[in-house]
Amino acid sequence: MTRRGVILFTALGIAWGIPYLFIKVAVEELSPEMVVLARSGLAAVLLLPLVLLRREVGPVLRAWKPMAAYTICEIVIPWYFLSSAEQTLPSSTAGLLLAAVPLAGVAVAFAMGRPAQLTAMNWTGIGVGMLGVAALVGLDVAGSDLVAVGQMAFVVIGYAVGPAILARWMPQLPGIGVTAVSLAGTAIVYVPFVLLAGSWPAAWPSGRVVASVLVLAVVCSALAFVLMVALIGEIGPVKATAITYVNPAVAVLAGVLILDERVTVWTVIGFALVLSGSFLVTRRRTAPGAAEGPELAAAVEMNTSGSAVVISRETEA
Repeated sequence: MTRRGVILFTALGIAWGIPYLFIKVAVEELSPEMVVLARSGLAAVLLLPLVLLRREVGPVLRAWKPMAAYTICEIVIPWYFLSSAEQTLPSSTAGLLLAAVPLAGVAVAFAMGRPAQLTAMNWTGIGVGMLGVAALVGLDVAGSDLVAVGQMAFVVIGYAVGPAILARWMPQLPGIGVTAVSLAGTAIVYVPFVLLAGSWPAAWPSGRVVASVLVLAVVCSALAFVLMVALIGEIGPVKATAITYVNPAVAVLAGVLILDERVTVWTVIGFALVLSGSFLVTRRRTAPGAAEGPELAAAVEMNTSGSAVVISRETEA
């Protein structure tokens, strides 16, 4: 990897590993829906001028039906449940649970009628990953947090369905354009939601909460997507997916070092099992002409707590 590639990889790993920390801080004073509105609205304001200049809004809006489905599955619902879950779950646990997204991606591929031919290694990965999730949920999460775990399940499913929608119905749309429009759509949806729920803050939030929202919008959403595009251009989409295995580690370190969150032996075991399972389940066959692993047939997916990216194989050439 080139020096520029290392810098981009490191920067993106941090940008997509710290959202859980800043969501945890933001929901101390803001409602989950207000966090989603502020984050998506500001990120959209930053990205829309770029996509308007590049004339990418029109093509995206013409595919409004799959775009609406993508926005709901990828941002509208998951971001709310993620913020809500972090009102009780440690940020590090939330980050670790989302490492199971590739496992859910296998089920989504089957449900959408595009099942992959799984190898013995892939099946092993599914089993190992499920054991990791069980360790985290059954042995590392208190019983009072099980509702939050259920909310995280919706997040995992949404993050698996979103890229599948892009891969199947919008593979040729510009990635930054899709992200900017979906963020803007999310903000529009949440304005009446916040007003009707009376979730607008009665007083100006503290400096640390304002800073957290700014980081979520500017660094973890808008800037992270630009970094991702640059990283793919530098090292290719297949190698770039390795960032998926860095983000949970960053989430754990951030939670421990900054929020003093505890790390138990089951956290470590669950972490190792989930990441190992996700790694194995996304490995492809290497024999010439062999069927691919369980990644969606049209894409390579990288999914985080703020963005899902699907790069069609035409991009890999």
